[in-house]
Amino acid sequence: MDLDLALTGAAALWGAALGLLVPRGAYRLSVEPEEPWRDRCPEGHLIDGWIGVARCRAGGGHGYGPSGVLVAAATALVCVALAAATGTRPELGVWLVLAPVGVLLAVVDHKVKRLPDVLTLPLAATALALLGICALLPEHAGDWLTSLYAALALGGGYFVLFLINANGMGFGDVKLALGLGAILGWYGWPVVLLGTFAGFLFGSLYGLALVIARGAGRKTLMPFGPFLISGAFVGVLLGAFGA
Repeated sequence: MDLDLALTGAAALWGAALGLLVPRGAYRLSVEPEEPWRDRCPEGHLIDGWIGVARCRAGGGHGYGPSGVLVAAATALVCVALAAATGTRPELGVWLVLAPVGVLLAVVDHKVKRLPDVLTLPLAATALALLGICALLPEHAGDWLTSLYAALALGGGYFVLFLINANGMGFGDVKLALGLGAILGWYGWPVVLLGTFAGFLFGSLYGLALVIARGAGRKTLMPFGPFLISGAFVGVLLGAFGA
């Protein structure tokens, strides 16, 4: 019991610390396609790098971007849930590394309906690389080959959906699917199906809410990435619990 408390406590601190760094990256990446990444705060002062809290020293320490407190709290909760579900198995380290990236992607997509390649493609490569290391360690509960196959399958499936309806499925979602497939595939094909279904379910419910509240139609654009990421999160939690 003490080990479990220590693990979840460490995960909470990790998530909160990394979550405080998300708003700066989210602010810099939240631009329209073909536009350069932001390098200045809203008042025009130069932002010093990508790593750090979203506060402008030259402007008296004012904050910018999404709320650091809310993002840090959300990231901490995600990490605590992953730690509680996964326990001391080695893949927990992978989930804790990737969780802040997932939060960052969700925030950016929610803001500008865009999933930057600089995040989606490295997410897939990093997930497969780290899970490959986990597969060599004792007490892991997953299968690396299934992760690889699931990444290809989910990416291919989303690509087909993109070809059928580019307005409903963006190409950024296709690239994101590679990483999410790798993550979900670690715990097997049922988890891949569950996490994918959950993502579409969350997105459909959000779309229905838009129709009811704002009269949205078929051509209304909505960010799909946050729901795909949330569905994958649910899938990983259930897969870890059942492993």
